[in-house]
Amino acid sequence: MPRRFLDFMEPITRYLPEIVKPKRKISLKEKFLWTALALAIYLVMAEIPLLGVPTSSGYDAFYFYRVIFASKRGSLMELGIGPIVTAGLIMQILAGAKIMNVDLNNPKDRGLFTGTQKFLAIVMTAFEGIAFFIGGAYGTTTLSSGVVIIAQLVVVGILVILLDELIQKGWGLGSGVSLFILAGVAQSVIWQSFSPVGPVADGASLGAIIAFFQFSLAGNPLAAFTRSTYASMTGFIMTLIVFLISVYLEGMKIEIPVAYAKYGGMRAKIPLKFMYVSNIPVILASALFSNIFLLGNIVWTNFNTLNSNPLMNWFVMKNATSSTYLPGSFCYYISSPNSITGTIADPLRALTYILMLVGFSALFAVIWVQVAGMTAKAQADQLVKAGMQIPGFRRSPAIIEQIMNRYIPSLTIISGIAIGLLAGGADMLGALGTGTGILLSVGIIYQYYQILAKEQLAEAYPGLGRLMGQE
Repeated sequence: MPRRFLDFMEPITRYLPEIVKPKRKISLKEKFLWTALALAIYLVMAEIPLLGVPTSSGYDAFYFYRVIFASKRGSLMELGIGPIVTAGLIMQILAGAKIMNVDLNNPKDRGLFTGTQKFLAIVMTAFEGIAFFIGGAYGTTTLSSGVVIIAQLVVVGILVILLDELIQKGWGLGSGVSLFILAGVAQSVIWQSFSPVGPVADGASLGAIIAFFQFSLAGNPLAAFTRSTYASMTGFIMTLIVFLISVYLEGMKIEIPVAYAKYGGMRAKIPLKFMYVSNIPVILASALFSNIFLLGNIVWTNFNTLNSNPLMNWFVMKNATSSTYLPGSFCYYISSPNSITGTIADPLRALTYILMLVGFSALFAVIWVQVAGMTAKAQADQLVKAGMQIPGFRRSPAIIEQIMNRYIPSLTIISGIAIGLLAGGADMLGALGTGTGILLSVGIIYQYYQILAKEQLAEAYPGLGRLMGQE
């Protein structure tokens, strides 16, 4: 039997740093402490500047994605969770397209898949660090400084991977990736709403709410709603609207009636959420876009700084002074206008951006359902193994799959399109923390609510906790 790619990776994955699962039951209080420690380490690293990097200023081509990937420009968290997400994206595409032969129901294969993804995340950390350096993200630096910068990013990248693993393996609550995203979005929204820094170029403070009062006292409150470069009241209101819509969508579900054959036909309901694929597709789409921008920066900085190459201009053109993307290039049309004034000024860019985001979100939704074992067939098999059946039908996976197929394929596409539209629309109107960031935050808060409820129930009723899979 020919060896698979995962089999070749097995010797390498053995030597990767790893967090061991706890051998005893961790109390909820201890989990809170470990989670808080991981968050504190992340926040500290986000404030420590990279050694050898000059103070950053001017336009940041990756600003829109830093909130999503929990990164901060010029700090040890320059790359954030970007390499982890990118590695996950690559592995999921390879598995979903059947390019990589892996059985995720097999514990050994699942372990090899996870180990390979961890190794790829480390490789992507080094690759993205090199790409940032080559792309001129750190200004004019020497080769020796570049080596020091990349070494720092790789070490911190491994630490972030281990912090995520620490939380996911049972020492903490949820996942490190979710925790860091939530912290980054909350920090961004609060800063953009209440920052007293200023006055900036338009004569008011950076924070949208403070600027609104300043403009109102000056007799021009409308200016607070039409700011294009800085946080606006339009963006603040859009943030609240997207938050409320996201909360509403999180609660929408279709309930499938089931019966427990082992317990005298006792009936229950299996909920299929409207947001069936959660926010995963828009994260993957954002990861794809950010890597396209990274490639664009490398191409422009090294081969096309004068925008004189017709073949490269279709892909990327930038303003040499402000480093913003110029109309006519692919990178320009897949970047959000970021404000209502920008959307009105260039509706073609806004339309292209949202169509691309929605299209890729729907595509990744389909891929994710296949990879994550959320298809109608997988759900039917799980229900039969759990001893359930649909009332009025024989206990057969084929019958349950047929019923599930009425809902799951449609929910997959619709939820992918819905989150793409919501995130893209919020981005175009300048939502604080970005539309994707708000969507992620609502989903993460909801997940933590469920985790805490489950943990508290397990501590209060240990027998029920064992039934739910709590150790």
